Amino acid sequence: MQRGSDRLSVHRDDEMKHELQGLLRSGHPTRTQEWNDPEPTAEDDPEVWGGPATPGGWRASLETVRLELARLLGRGSFPAGPGELIRALRRRNAPDTLIEALEELPPKARYANVQELARELTHTARSAREDRA
Repeated sequence: MQRGSDRLSVHRDDEMKHELQGLLRSGHPTRTQEWNDPEPTAEDDPEVWGGPATPGGWRASLETVRLELARLLGRGSFPAGPGELIRALRRRNAPDTLIEALEELPPKARYANVQELARELTHTARSAREDRA
């Protein structure tokens, strides 16, 4: 039976699985020609290998925290208070450090957008580090 949505045949699917088997098992490129390997990351590439950007982390700039919050929350979550935002982040399996940072915010506060929330989180994280020093 032929499905209209298939672009490849069953034989080509099996061939592609066989080609990728070494890569999936080894965890690194398995090609013999160096020019055929994927290009390494550049210095100005975003740091996706280090995990999510969190307010207390060493990469806690306003931009990285805002990007992470926007990725997790989206526009539909605002305006909201910390309690509502924590519930939304838990539903989307956000990192615990991000949720813990929101728990430190004043419970009666309201945030109109991601920018306001990120600004408050980075300010709170910065002042908490200064208090410890």
